[in-house]
Amino acid sequence: MTILAIDPGNTFSGYAMIDPDTCRPIAVGKIPNDEVLELIRNTSYGHLSIEMIASYGMAVGKEVFDTCVWIGRFKQRHTDRVAEFATCSLVYRREVKLHHCHSSKAKDANITQALIDRFAYGEPNRGKGTKAAPGWFYGFSADIWQAYALAVQTADTRISAPL
Repeated sequence: MTILAIDPGNTFSGYAMIDPDTCRPIAVGKIPNDEVLELIRNTSYGHLSIEMIASYGMAVGKEVFDTCVWIGRFKQRHTDRVAEFATCSLVYRREVKLHHCHSSKAKDANITQALIDRFAYGEPNRGKGTKAAPGWFYGFSADIWQAYALAVQTADTRISAPL
């Protein structure tokens, strides 16, 4: 079964669906949150991973709280739809950083580079390829990279346990 990972936002969210054995992307995108709810409802997957927000003592704005609401809605949609067929986990960003970069101080660019080094080392155009010859990371941009990083972390850390 596949892994569906979501990098939630307050209005749009990035998602990545991968094969857990090869980590090859099956579907990726950044879509409105209402469409993510439909994706969860209408897609067959073996595990759902959602990036969870953590507090580090800094003041946050309305967007962060709106994102928290969407995280809850995504998890609830999963529970309503497929609880008996698939598992779900909330994963903190720190875990993803440590997994790919071995440092909690890593930035998004560091994670992206770690993924390129692992799956498309030496490939032109950062592994994206072209429309005529799509590469491993064809169609990837900002939030999609982070959703994919979450999916790969899930595949790597849950390999010994059934998804």
